[in-house]
Amino acid sequence: MYEINKIPVHYIISKRGMKEVFKGQKEADMLGSKMRTQMKVVSDYTDEQLRFIKQIGVDHVFVMFKNEHTDYDSVMKFMERLRKVGLTVTDAGNTDIYKNPLIHLGLPGRDEAIERYNAFTRVLSKAGIPVTYMTWEPNKVLTSRIDVGTYTRQAPARIVDIGELEKRPYSHGRLFTKEEIWDNFKYWLDRVLPVCEEENVKIALHPNDPPVDCLLGISNLITSAADYKRAFELAGNSPYLGMKMCMGCWLEAGDAFGNLLEDIKYFIEQDKVLIVHFRNVSGTMPYFEETLLEDGYMNMYEAMKQLVRCDYQGVIHVDHAPRMTNECGGMNASFAYCTGYMKALLNCAIQEINKEER
Repeated sequence: MYEINKIPVHYIISKRGMKEVFKGQKEADMLGSKMRTQMKVVSDYTDEQLRFIKQIGVDHVFVMFKNEHTDYDSVMKFMERLRKVGLTVTDAGNTDIYKNPLIHLGLPGRDEAIERYNAFTRVLSKAGIPVTYMTWEPNKVLTSRIDVGTYTRQAPARIVDIGELEKRPYSHGRLFTKEEIWDNFKYWLDRVLPVCEEENVKIALHPNDPPVDCLLGISNLITSAADYKRAFELAGNSPYLGMKMCMGCWLEAGDAFGNLLEDIKYFIEQDKVLIVHFRNVSGTMPYFEETLLEDGYMNMYEAMKQLVRCDYQGVIHVDHAPRMTNECGGMNASFAYCTGYMKALLNCAIQEINKEER
């Protein structure tokens, strides 16, 4: 049964007072948390787009570099622009490099694609960027449609109907088995981890979205907490392979993925959580809609308190959001609202956990 979150931020604000809630990242640090809120930037953003992020109180960003900007000189030029605005880069990637079906499916050209991955890792290292990505999604994030849903407040949002996705034909001509996919992962891992260790760049591994066993003829790599444990074991528990803990994926699958609050504790204690994606959904598969943080079935304040309680010291951002009307800012408005809501939850959680520990 779908249920609106019972602790919306306006309730928290009324209980604690507006002044206490919106203190910003620096004062969050003073209260005892090293968690850093961040937002996405793309390497062709204008200075005005970069300033907007600073204006809404966010100091850290992750960069999606376009193909033409993956060389060292281009990376450094963009880094300098970010520095002038006062933004710090925490992690970065290029979608075509880390969501590459040649690597994922072991197709001809795989070794060249892996070398491109390693070359970009070396560029990031030279630029001082300590974290990059991998997502084993040769078809990228799968979506049934972008549409106004029952729980999206009249905003178009991502909607997934597993029944519809399962009717789609094979994307690459045949079935790729689970063990075949894991073999391809190990092949890639053996060739990139030594470079990461040499260059001091960590990999944040994202789960499959949606997290089901097989879609479009491709068996998925990471659809549960147990899959993450298997991946880390294959890496010899190297500190250079960690995770993007995508709460949205955990919630899409529910118990089939794992217990979100328990898994937060476990993977933080294992020092495996490099990045957190903070997202809510209307319910578990086979059907879900992406919602505002306060409108999904998970109480996101409880998730935030668990991050604070477990002393998570990495970065956190809202990865997806419903699209607000273009005349009022579109996705800029969407992410500004959701990020502000997330920051309020963070500050409230810090204060509550501090009181618990006194």
